[in-house]
Amino acid sequence: MHTTISAKLINITAAALTGTALLFGASAAHAANKIVARVSLSQQVMEVSVDGRPTFAWKVSTGDRAHVTPTGSFKPTRMHEMWYSKKYDNAPMPHSVFFSGGYAVHATYAIKRLGQPASHGCVRLHPDNAADFYQLVETFGPANTSIVIVK
Repeated sequence: MHTTISAKLINITAAALTGTALLFGASAAHAANKIVARVSLSQQVMEVSVDGRPTFAWKVSTGDRAHVTPTGSFKPTRMHEMWYSKKYDNAPMPHSVFFSGGYAVHATYAIKRLGQPASHGCVRLHPDNAADFYQLVETFGPANTSIVIVK
C-alpha cells in the first residue's frame, strides 16, 4: 500500500511541476522537474529535493570503515528494478540507481543497520524508500537527477 500511495504522490508532484512549467514558460520548465538527492555520510541521511523543495529525508547506510562511499556530485548511469551484485556473492540490490561504476543507491533488507555505516560503499535505503527514489528517478529522468554525496 505504501508504494501505491508514494507512486501517486510522485506522479501528482510530477504533473504539478510540469503544469507550473507550462504555465510560466520555458525558464520555469528548465527549473522544474529537477531532483537532488543529498547524502550526508556523517549524518547517514539522504535528503531528496524536488524542484528545490525538500520532499523526503531518509536514513541510509553508507560504506563502513573498510569500504569507502565516493563523495562528489553524480548523475545516475543506469537503473535496475532488481540487480544482484557480481562482486559480493550475488547479494540482492532491489531498486538500484547506479551513479559511479558499481556504486548505487539501493534497497537493503538490513533495515536495523540504517542510520550507521554498514555497506561496501553503496547507499542503502529502506525498501519502501528505495522504491520511492527509484520511481522518482524513473519519472523525472536520470538527466534531471543529481546524487550529491558529502562528508
